[in-house]
Amino acid sequence: MSRLLRFCPAILAAALFAGGLLLGPASAVAEEDRVYTGFLSNVAVGGYDPVSYFSSDGPVKGSEDHTLVYNGAEWHFATAANRDAFRQDPARYAPQYGGYCAWAVAQGSTAKGDPANWKIVNGKLYLNYNSDIQKRWEQNIPENIQAGDRNWPRVLE
Repeated sequence: MSRLLRFCPAILAAALFAGGLLLGPASAVAEEDRVYTGFLSNVAVGGYDPVSYFSSDGPVKGSEDHTLVYNGAEWHFATAANRDAFRQDPARYAPQYGGYCAWAVAQGSTAKGDPANWKIVNGKLYLNYNSDIQKRWEQNIPENIQAGDRNWPRVLE
């Protein structure tokens, strides 16, 4: 019994740290991962097909049938054609700042990017934490992109 009690605080601390409760939402993963994949996942953009954001129909979930690994993360695509398009030009389709929240990166920090809160600006995909944060980011998109570009990837350090 005393052995179990001795390990419980360590397990609790590890769980809180990994969940971001001790250091903030993305601090636990930001130091290592150039692509945001969430906790206990290696799938980019929450499993959404990044190529689909550029279609008139908007974003759709990808499939495990059409995947590839890029920048250390697994990317899912709705079709083999979308997977192949991404493979040919990942910089065109991958979200900026590795899918981390564009507003957070502009502020010099990191937070998760939500695939449902997105905008394409000058042919580039940007994700934000939630709709409220996206509204803040959209108040001055050019300035926020300039700040994000200056801060990226230094915010991962």
